[in-house]
Amino acid sequence: MEYVARVPPPPLDRFIDDIYCLTGTPRHRRMNVPPMPSAHLFVNLGGPVRLWDSDPSTPPATLTDGWFMGVWTRRFLFEYPTPVRLVGVHFKPWGLSAFAGVPAAELRNRWVPVDAVWRRSLDRIRNRVGDLASAAERLRAVEEELLSRLAEAPARGLNLVRHTGGRLETTHGAVPIAALTDAAGVSGTHLATQFKAHVGVTPKRVARIYRFARLIVSVDARGPVDWSRLAQTAGYFDQAHFIREFKDFTGHTPTDYLALRRRFPAERGFPPDSGPMPAD
Repeated sequence: MEYVARVPPPPLDRFIDDIYCLTGTPRHRRMNVPPMPSAHLFVNLGGPVRLWDSDPSTPPATLTDGWFMGVWTRRFLFEYPTPVRLVGVHFKPWGLSAFAGVPAAELRNRWVPVDAVWRRSLDRIRNRVGDLASAAERLRAVEEELLSRLAEAPARGLNLVRHTGGRLETTHGAVPIAALTDAAGVSGTHLATQFKAHVGVTPKRVARIYRFARLIVSVDARGPVDWSRLAQTAGYFDQAHFIREFKDFTGHTPTDYLALRRRFPAERGFPPDSGPMPAD
């Protein structure tokens, strides 16, 4: 598959990691996706997409047009149509709050139709994006849509979350939460409340996801992997806790995950990180 991405210019880059087009025939239709430090917008121009939550109490969904996903704290499964035609946005964990106008907690671990968040907008967006020939034109069109929806004044507390979340991003979750509160001059309770409002989870949970993301993208399956060293570098100092969290986030032990990575190496340029893995 072809993955074409663009990092948007300021001020969108404060809230968005990239805008992308994904097209082609997937090598593997069903992917197992661990928690990653991002929220998402998908505009689907192809066939129906199926999603499963790793929580068995949540029924699977079939989505046809477009949907938002907040920050996920557990893995989920994603089944591509054939062929794939998607335009998407990777928001920073706090980024969706600047555009969505709904509490972030309502989007946590959920997929929600676009029209439930942006009223009566999806058909217009799909028609505009679908009529454009090139990936670059589609990315610019989505960028313009996002810019038109960016709030002129940030919601209360969003600047605090953005600045402290930015430190979690640059340190890969390694900065102590107490250091964040001290630097910001706020209490831990206040910071947690603002993160729940704008991210949907606490800063401690965001730090865990950044820490895991750093570890998973550091795995080089082409040679021997020193899991103890990787875990310690990423901030895991308790081996039992590392193994337990790894299995919770991927569904595999580190050894089984490595074997899967070697059996199914990532396509060149896709996926954009080493987290998602074939589930079939």
